[in-house]
Amino acid sequence: MAQKKDEELGLQASDNILGPNPIIGAPTRDIVSTARQVLRQTIKQPVHSLKHVGRFGLAVKDVLIGRSEIAPDPADKRFLDPTWNQNPLYRRYMQSYLAWRKELNSWITTSNLPPQDVARAQFVISLMTEAMSPTNTALNPAAIKRFFETGGKSLFDGMTHLAQDIANNGGMPSQVNMNAFEVGKNLAITKGSVVFRNEVLELIQYKPLTEEVYEKPVLVVPPQINKFYVFDLSPEKSLARYLTLNHMQTFVVSWRNPTKAQREWGLSSYIEALKEAIDIVLKITGSKDLSMLGACSGGITTASLLGHYAALKEKKVSSFTLLVSVLDTGIKTQVALFADEKSIEAARRMSYQSGVLEGKDMAKIFAWMRPNDLIWNYWVNNYLLGNEPPVFDILFWNNDTTRLPAALHGEFLEMFKTNPLTRAKALEVCGTPIDLKQVKADFFCIAGLNDHITPWDACYKSAKLLGGKCEFVLSSSGHIQSILNPPGNPKSRFFTNTEMPDDPKKWLETATKQSDSWWQYWRDWLHARGGKLKAAPAVLGDEDFPPMEAAPGTYVHER
Repeated sequence: MAQKKDEELGLQASDNILGPNPIIGAPTRDIVSTARQVLRQTIKQPVHSLKHVGRFGLAVKDVLIGRSEIAPDPADKRFLDPTWNQNPLYRRYMQSYLAWRKELNSWITTSNLPPQDVARAQFVISLMTEAMSPTNTALNPAAIKRFFETGGKSLFDGMTHLAQDIANNGGMPSQVNMNAFEVGKNLAITKGSVVFRNEVLELIQYKPLTEEVYEKPVLVVPPQINKFYVFDLSPEKSLARYLTLNHMQTFVVSWRNPTKAQREWGLSSYIEALKEAIDIVLKITGSKDLSMLGACSGGITTASLLGHYAALKEKKVSSFTLLVSVLDTGIKTQVALFADEKSIEAARRMSYQSGVLEGKDMAKIFAWMRPNDLIWNYWVNNYLLGNEPPVFDILFWNNDTTRLPAALHGEFLEMFKTNPLTRAKALEVCGTPIDLKQVKADFFCIAGLNDHITPWDACYKSAKLLGGKCEFVLSSSGHIQSILNPPGNPKSRFFTNTEMPDDPKKWLETATKQSDSWWQYWRDWLHARGGKLKAAPAVLGDEDFPPMEAAPGTYVHER
């Protein structure tokens, strides 16, 4: 039962984690400023405000006399305990809260504020209303039942967890039991070796698990803000293991965790390191070219590298995959809600002064952008119910953050601001201007239908920037679950369409729904472009680049 609860909490959170987005969050200064603006609006529009106060009063009257039909959204799992509906007092408490939240949102939505200010005000109001949910108080019926079931021990355990989080987690509720996992022991255990290391990355080659392999290898490029082993969690979720089980020579980049000493590393630094890794992969395998996979910000890095190769007319990459990657930042999301000129400059200045952008700080900011799933769920679980934080591998990985060097963070901010990849030669890396239309290789693009971090229509529009033939596939999942989508899940679905109209909605309207995981569909796509089958290598590396140490290497352990 506890394991199932852990999994439910973990899955709910994993679709809302924002760690892979090294851009900008919601600065405290802007949130306070927006809160003041909301308060001023009550004075600026007194008649409008009084009208909504009156409507709220009528709603409360219906609640008190038992005639209200207001109910939580079916997707809102906070009020699942039957006491909220069966007990008259609890039902009125819940309905009064829901009526208040609804009227506040209606009041700000119909105000005369500009659309951007309305969106910001809605965000600030949601922070307040979700914090004040009845489920977050000691009156939560689940907490009261737990108190009596444990003879008061749940209260003691909850206070203990709170004290530990104040001391060790910056006062934020722990999302995961960090003692339950160890990289190299029960995570990232697919057999392989580091065959090359430079200042920026380690190159891991995985041991083939088939007698024959395709000629062309696959090189996986993870996001720089997280560690690589999202591609090698538990064996059943491991994309690296899946590839080796399906005749692919598999290599994965493990980025170094930079410190202040590496503050000057920029996009060109990472691309030069990748170029060196690609040359070594080709030498080890004897192939003249390879396939790449870039995920999240690793997709931005991969696309920029391919634009650089195109400018040099080098054909070392015959096909590639972009996984939940946005190259066109013109479509705004909640991540960009507070991303104005001042906020971007403030974020750039902060990372420049410290030399790095701390991943844990960014994750904390983003947690407040999904407070129900990333904060209040754990407030209830850890403190009110006195349960241990969940044991969930994805959340362990998400909390095992890395840093970004100030130079790269600044470049990402500038790309977010100016959207250069949408214009030919607006971005320069490694001394060459980038034109993505000159990238002619076939590519496979994965997006998530329920992904609020890299929305699928933004991924679709990004795919249209490239010059090669695109196989666009839409997973039915969210951001992380679109990546970790192994075969065998009866709930998994994905959409395919051979046409690529300009409007993403038209693409979806005429798309074909497929059952199970996109991994198998992608495997067949890779096989069709993998060249001939040959005998799998008996050893990893070669004479010039022999195995250095077992996967997952050393960089992944750096703090």
